[in-house]
Amino acid sequence: MTSMNTAILKIPDPLSVTDNAATKVQELIAQQNNPSLKLRVFIMGGGCSGFQYGFTFDESVYDDDARVEKGGVTVVIDPMSVQYLVGAEIDYQKGLEGAQFILKNPNAKTTCGCGLSFSV
Repeated sequence: MTSMNTAILKIPDPLSVTDNAATKVQELIAQQNNPSLKLRVFIMGGGCSGFQYGFTFDESVYDDDARVEKGGVTVVIDPMSVQYLVGAEIDYQKGLEGAQFILKNPNAKTTCGCGLSFSV
């Protein structure tokens, strides 16, 4: 008889979500009165640097989506976008230019002034 060892492999989250961002997402979901909403983060072609970030609320989660949980909020990322977001951080900041979600992405080689467009 052979013995089989099993181990649970914990894969790190592809990106992190700050407390400020999770709190703001919770507020926005509450305003929509739809607790099944998730924040979908995605990458699309465009912008002045080649790629740009997108944020939307989505009720759907697909089998191949990456999921990140933080403070009762679920962030979902499609498999094409996740490769560009590994190690990134989503934050929510208030400043002189207003309040906005900020994506700090270590994979971005260059970014434009607005912070929504980048190249790799």
